[in-house]
Amino acid sequence: MINETRYYPNYLAKKVNAHVERCEKLGGRNPLHGLNPTLTSLKLISNDYLALANHPNILAAQRKVLDSMEDTIVMSSIFLHGDNPQLRFEQRMADFMQADETVLSQSGYNANIGLVQAIVEGAEVPIYVDMLAHMSLWDGTHYSKASVYPFRHNSVEHMAALVKKHGPGLVMVDSVYSSNGSVCPLKELVDTAYDMGCLLLVDESHSLGTHGPQGRGLVVEYGLQDKVMFRTASLAKAFAGRAGIISCPKGFADYLKCTANPSIFSSALLPYEIAGLNATLDLIMLADEKRKQLVLNANYLRQSLLGLGYNTTASKSQIIALEVGSEWLTTVLKDALEAKDVFGSVFCAPATAKNRALMRLSVNSALTINQLDKVIQVFKEIREDISLDKWRSTRKISADFIEASVA
Repeated sequence: MINETRYYPNYLAKKVNAHVERCEKLGGRNPLHGLNPTLTSLKLISNDYLALANHPNILAAQRKVLDSMEDTIVMSSIFLHGDNPQLRFEQRMADFMQADETVLSQSGYNANIGLVQAIVEGAEVPIYVDMLAHMSLWDGTHYSKASVYPFRHNSVEHMAALVKKHGPGLVMVDSVYSSNGSVCPLKELVDTAYDMGCLLLVDESHSLGTHGPQGRGLVVEYGLQDKVMFRTASLAKAFAGRAGIISCPKGFADYLKCTANPSIFSSALLPYEIAGLNATLDLIMLADEKRKQLVLNANYLRQSLLGLGYNTTASKSQIIALEVGSEWLTTVLKDALEAKDVFGSVFCAPATAKNRALMRLSVNSALTINQLDKVIQVFKEIREDISLDKWRSTRKISADFIEASVA
């Protein structure tokens, strides 16, 4: 425990000590920490779904701009105007996403909190948000004076009932949910919310680049561009960069840049970063084969793990979640995998609800069948060591199987 009288005021000491106690219950370690992967490890921890991060075209584009930079100005993007790399890239992304305008942000998190602030700050507008929506959307709701109404995950009926009771407002969902890989019933939800007079904000962080024609996302795939007023995405997933993007109707971009705190009070991306994103966009538009392979890889791993008794039924995408339940059992799983050179990502509170910790496996298009088979073999070998029968999700899938067999 920390010495609260010497370094910390009591209120802060209590918060820090709570974290220390949590780690002590797990053998004195942070549940997110463990071994470090090597070049030969089987890594299911990256959101680089199309395996583009080290592509020579991207590196060459960045290097070219870095070598030619002579008059770099570091400033907020609110001051950018005229002909410059960011505004040109924003126009390219607007064309790509089939939107009127887009705004480049420093991250997907900044994109969401900045956009939600610009929409609801000070407004008496009810907000409806899926219970599994990304934390950045939830954090953005703090700017509103009105109530926030969570609806059951992927339940169009619950969302509609809340809107009917409290009136039209802002509805926020992810197209693909980052924690468990489930996919939003987007067409039904958007049509319902739109017909009830709601604004829609869809976070496409885990579908932009991987879904839709040329990777344009699920909103474009379903032809919902005219009903979904706002889309956001992290460009640190399939785009393998460090940025965020916001699509919006005509005339909104300048308002957003002059209103959203992340836009006003953070510096714009540098020209070499935008050059890398431009090169990545070129590659994504030509990556149909990679997208097909990504689907094949994800389906193969998901079905194989299900056959071994792991509950992968929530996943409908390249994200496969194994809900263990307790943090202790999740660290047991993490250690067992890493001992065999397989790496996944632990999700626990506050990224999940308490006692609903999980291991997230992020599939990418570059994984070979031999590598996937090795991962599957490891999961087969460790079932007893990790007490698979005691997992929260295992008990649920057993009940589901019994119910299905009776039916």
